Amino acid sequence: MRAWIGALAAGGALLGGTAAHAAAGRVVSLDSCADQYVVALADPAQIAGVTARADDADSWMRARARSVRVVRPSLESLLAVRPDVVVRYWGGDPRLMRALERRGVRVVQLDDAVDFEGVRTNVRRVAQGVAREGAGEALLREMDADLDASAGAWKGRSALYVTSGGYTAGKGTLIDAMLTAAGLANAAPGGSFAPISLERLVLAPPALFVKGFYDSRRADRRGPGRSRVLERLSRGRTAASLPGAMLSCPGWFAAKGSRALAERAPR
Repeated sequence: MRAWIGALAAGGALLGGTAAHAAAGRVVSLDSCADQYVVALADPAQIAGVTARADDADSWMRARARSVRVVRPSLESLLAVRPDVVVRYWGGDPRLMRALERRGVRVVQLDDAVDFEGVRTNVRRVAQGVAREGAGEALLREMDADLDASAGAWKGRSALYVTSGGYTAGKGTLIDAMLTAAGLANAAPGGSFAPISLERLVLAPPALFVKGFYDSRRADRRGPGRSRVLERLSRGRTAASLPGAMLSCPGWFAAKGSRALAERAPR
């Protein structure tokens, strides 16, 4: 009797999982950021396609994306794979979205998250859209563990974020949230993203630099961020150099950037 009840329970769980996948249906991502969320959260059997950038060097989920079919974000290509859900951050224009919705395709829109609560909202939105809420909560527990391990590590020391292309990020950005989570005070003036001034850096260099996107030697080879002036100023003052895969999309893995910074803090 117990064995029979156990078999029924197992069968019910299997059917429940199948029903959840059927409810979500086939899922496609429309841009490189959406790729990260879909590959991380959807069941592989659900994923009908990702973009050609899903396995690029700046894709956090590139290893798992290599076995997934690539679909161009055009109406003809998308209809050919019959998606039930599409996930987007910036991919696809409004006309494409309207055309998909007219055909009964559900569009899940990622927000431009500027803090970790915004990331949390995005994770839960996509997880719900693909009927994988449990996977979403597991991802958020991982993010929270990274943030807990990062908290206060740099004890309020000042740092300026710079990219190889010569930009920094001020208040109201996810970069600022990453620095704050690791206990760093953002030295960037103002808010949002802005070009750095090499002249100002020479006159008043920050205590620390946090570099971003320097892992790609081909990108911005002549950008201000790769100048000899900045190289000299940042020598011995670089808290960490974060890879583009951590920074190219407002995702849960930004917390791993905070953790990488925290691990470089003096003990």
